[in-house]
Amino acid sequence: MTQASRASTARARPFRPVRRACWRRSRRNSEPRLDSHSGAGRRRGLRGHAGAANRSAAGKRLRIPLGAVAVNDLADRLQAGDRRALAKAITLVESTRPDHREQADALLTELMPATGRALRLGISGVPGVGKSTFIEAFGLLLLERGHRVAVLAVDPSSSVSGGAILGDKTRMEQLSMDVRAFIRPSPSSGTLGGVAEKTREALLLCEAAGFDVVIVETVGVGQSETAVAGMTDLYVLMQLPNAGDDLQAIKKGVMELADLVVINKADLDAAAATRAQAQITSALRLLPSHAASVQRVLQVSALKADGIAPLWQAITDLRTSREASGQWQSRRREQSLAWMWERLHAGLRQAFVSQPGMADRLAAATEQVRDGFTPPSTAARQLLAAFESRSTAS
Repeated sequence: MTQASRASTARARPFRPVRRACWRRSRRNSEPRLDSHSGAGRRRGLRGHAGAANRSAAGKRLRIPLGAVAVNDLADRLQAGDRRALAKAITLVESTRPDHREQADALLTELMPATGRALRLGISGVPGVGKSTFIEAFGLLLLERGHRVAVLAVDPSSSVSGGAILGDKTRMEQLSMDVRAFIRPSPSSGTLGGVAEKTREALLLCEAAGFDVVIVETVGVGQSETAVAGMTDLYVLMQLPNAGDDLQAIKKGVMELADLVVINKADLDAAAATRAQAQITSALRLLPSHAASVQRVLQVSALKADGIAPLWQAITDLRTSREASGQWQSRRREQSLAWMWERLHAGLRQAFVSQPGMADRLAAATEQVRDGFTPPSTAARQLLAAFESRSTAS
């Protein structure tokens, strides 16, 4: 065959795409699915894997279906260190579908005995303070010392479009490539306090997957976002060298909850960093919550990885002293109860809105309050009375 004829045949030959299995996210629900153009891909996909697992363990435990994979199968794979199973489990607990919420409750109940052994560390700071750079340097140090690190990064959601960039993994390039680390960005979705609605659930899943240090990175916070302190063992607040005077330090609500304060970017202006360290240390002595405690203010340079090891030593010392005094366990018990009440309040609000007939009453009351005809307190009592009567009748 001549070169011209071969070229003519190549042009006439139809294009055939390479058949391959690829992960895609369904638009109709939040579960990942395996799309494949070949029968082999379907046979080796999640459905085939789940079917084999169900047949091999039939009769051992009650299985609650989770799409193509049973909850118990997902729990087993997660505890075995399957990173894809961990990602799928977090997607499940973040889903708002009622059937997914039931499955998420079953999954968390299954995994509860494997939780509670990790160090839960909260990281907060103003935008631009260098949280992501610090977490990468800190995480790499922990990996060198034999730890497994999970990072739950919360990105702010747009108040206009509702979307979030979720780009924290791109700023933790080295840490994200290590198999001993797991980074999961999540949108805040309007949740206040600098965290996402299901950050606590994701934290438990990471613990069950074998990560012994779980870091919660909040959105850039100001003076009132303190929710992360209510779900972690230690709360680290990051500050810039020129963060304000003593009075400004006292005004910050997050300051009095911080267990450690870190002055980042100390390499840019050593004098300013030292001055900020002295100002914050003196200001903290005026706060009642820290008057009798020893709170440490440290200088670090995340970009140069300076001061990271002393910070980890300070965290270790705090954990040892609080475990010896019982404060560590007491704090976790209080956080669990607060978490229960928070979810109870959220559930009651959802039940109120979804009660038949309450949506119309709520719209009418909203209009009356907005136009100034009814006091807000009166409207609230009337709505609660109507909700209680309907709940009793049903």
